[in-house]
Amino acid sequence: MFIYPEKALFNRVLPKTKIYANAKPRRAIREKFVSHISEIVWKYKLAPDTINLPARDGYFEIEVFDINLKQPELSTDVLSAIDKAIPYPIFFRLLYGHRVKEVAAYKRPAADGSSSWVIEDYFESGWKKNSEPTMPLPVAVHLKSLYEQMLHAYIDQPQRPGEAFESLVERMRQVRKCQREQSMLEAQIKKEKQFNRKVEINAQLRNLKAQVAELTK
Repeated sequence: MFIYPEKALFNRVLPKTKIYANAKPRRAIREKFVSHISEIVWKYKLAPDTINLPARDGYFEIEVFDINLKQPELSTDVLSAIDKAIPYPIFFRLLYGHRVKEVAAYKRPAADGSSSWVIEDYFESGWKKNSEPTMPLPVAVHLKSLYEQMLHAYIDQPQRPGEAFESLVERMRQVRKCQREQSMLEAQIKKEKQFNRKVEINAQLRNLKAQVAELTK
């Protein structure tokens, strides 16, 4: 977990009703809010007046939310509803018992100049003990750079020379897509009885593995 400056502490409970009003999630998602979440706390607000970094390219604030869970998992559908309700990037800290998991989506202002945001893939840290050491915020010259460096801590691939952060996220999206297809083919080949069909599936698997190797090298 990151160490956040005391000046950035916001520490206000966020009512679920406010999220419902802004994001208008469908009934199934609202039910998950009730069954999975005991409380949402808007913990920190990273902004020019709280951490002394200027805004850049539509990144005016970065939020940190603590979500106290009733059970050890939370669907990204729920996180997406919160992201839709709050027009700033959010880092979620999911708290359950003595463990914490950090999750965040790559979130960027829409290219059409409107006030809307584009929410892309979610990345996470995995579960850790609450007592584990924290790390200082990355050194940055503005809020956009800080946000990208914070999110990069959840991505297990380095940026290539000259690669924009948005391109890194897209590359990781392609890796995940290939890995999902690979898992489906591996399950399929276990059930397949025809030898010729197994040969075809194995060829597809080799192709996907080659794509992942190229994307991650």
